[in-house]
Amino acid sequence: MKRLIVPALAALALAACATQPTVYQPAAGPGAVGYAEYRIEPGRYRVTFQGGPGASPQYVSDLALLRAADLALADGYDWFQVTDRFMQGRGDSGPRLGVGVGGADFGRHSSVGLGLGTSFNLGGGPSVAATLEVLMGRGPRPPGLNSYDARGLRQNLAPRG
Repeated sequence: MKRLIVPALAALALAACATQPTVYQPAAGPGAVGYAEYRIEPGRYRVTFQGGPGASPQYVSDLALLRAADLALADGYDWFQVTDRFMQGRGDSGPRLGVGVGGADFGRHSSVGLGLGTSFNLGGGPSVAATLEVLMGRGPRPPGLNSYDARGLRQNLAPRG
């Protein structure tokens, strides 16, 4: 039995180390880390960025905004406005611990139960994804918290390397 446990644990540890880090790049396919976009019509896109395990929702959202800025600039637009946002998944991939206590009274007999459970993210796909629907335009940027200057955002959020 011990001969089976050690290789199994080694395989799990190797799988956990083989997760792809969250970097600004095109997604290599469905479920892969990176960005993808869908052109809805001229000046309107749906942008999705999928992060790797452990990526924070804020970081993934920033990379989705960065992709929207890059698309706006590539198409000759000055600004973009986020018209819809959607976050999927959880940001942290750390271990979880749950404890439950229960009891029952059956007349002269009573019982108490205690349960303990754990879970771990061992990789195998993105933990969080941000999807934005954006509308792009030229000229002065419209007011509002959901409007962004594409050049300014690109300058502030571009990966440093």
